[in-house]
Amino acid sequence: MSNPYFNLKNTALALAVVFASATLHAQEKLPAKKKIFADMATANNYFMAKWPDPGATVTVKNPAGVPITRTSELWTRAVYYEGLMAFYAANPDQKNLDYAIDWSAKHNWTPRGKVTTTNADDYCCGQTYIDLYNLDPKPERIANIKTCIDQIIANDNDGAWTWVDAIQMGMPVFAKLGAVYKDDPKYYDKMYAMYNHTKTIEGGGLYNTTEHLWWRDKAFVPPYKEPNGANCYWSRGNGWVYAALVRVLSTIPKNAPHRDEYLQTFLEMSKALVPLQREDGYWNCSLMDPTHFGGKELTGTALFAYGMAWGVNNGVLDKKTYLPVATKAWNAMVQYSLHPEGFLGFVQGTGKEPKDSQPVSYTNIPDFEDYGLGCFLLAGSELSKLAK
Repeated sequence: MSNPYFNLKNTALALAVVFASATLHAQEKLPAKKKIFADMATANNYFMAKWPDPGATVTVKNPAGVPITRTSELWTRAVYYEGLMAFYAANPDQKNLDYAIDWSAKHNWTPRGKVTTTNADDYCCGQTYIDLYNLDPKPERIANIKTCIDQIIANDNDGAWTWVDAIQMGMPVFAKLGAVYKDDPKYYDKMYAMYNHTKTIEGGGLYNTTEHLWWRDKAFVPPYKEPNGANCYWSRGNGWVYAALVRVLSTIPKNAPHRDEYLQTFLEMSKALVPLQREDGYWNCSLMDPTHFGGKELTGTALFAYGMAWGVNNGVLDKKTYLPVATKAWNAMVQYSLHPEGFLGFVQGTGKEPKDSQPVSYTNIPDFEDYGLGCFLLAGSELSKLAK
């Protein structure tokens, strides 16, 4: 026979937990628009001062301590400019626009690896080239990226995006070109064919249709497991896909083919991500195993905040459910990651899984600082639209 006192005590405890959770979210207030812009500017100005010449080559050290040099239209810098262009759109500042134009011009508005490249990392820079073309439609701004993507479309290979990061690097380029050249459906068709290969064919399909998260590449599909026995879902890898869906949905028309599928996956991911948020507002590098290099991490967190804020802004996510989650993430990044001079801590360096580029800490400098800032600027730009 059940004990009435015990049941009452359990009920009271459950209600207390719910109340405490609600109170915690209620305490998370979105800062004023000016404060969001000020924090974004602090981080961005630090980076621009560190890299006064946006065309300069980037030299970092690999895990063995050996210096490596990359030209600055590489994917890490391209992601930064995605964030910078979003910042400019939300809060126009000529110096930011000039910085993006200077970077693009110094690379002759050309993908890394030239127009023959088929690597999404190399043509990610095209997202900014096309954005700048839309602001000032000079033919040279779009000609080379169009040539690059057209030769990819002419190739029958739909399986080039073998890792989920490539969805973010490449997919929005196709979407943006499709929007520019409205009478030509080839960009949307090829975009979906490549996305669908990654989602349903590569490694048996990199999207788990039950848990609604993505494996980074086929090496992480089961039987691979995290130390706690869970599936390995890398935070930033899932953030890349989540951001790509936002950028595509923001670009393609309402009647574009496969739009409903993109939106459905975005909604499924959103629902799956909420309960995985840490109490401090971040997400762990390993979404399902907090013991596997667990702790604060900015890049995945920023991308999730970006997506959720966009969803609320566009009426596809419930504001009461998702805005507190995104707000909590933003406040955490400002409180725990943003240094007074603008450096961003807790950015996991380049890699493909939770254990890479560790340790991740407040003071540790990642091999590349640029893409973490880009993710931060994307999040702030969307959240600023919800702020007073």
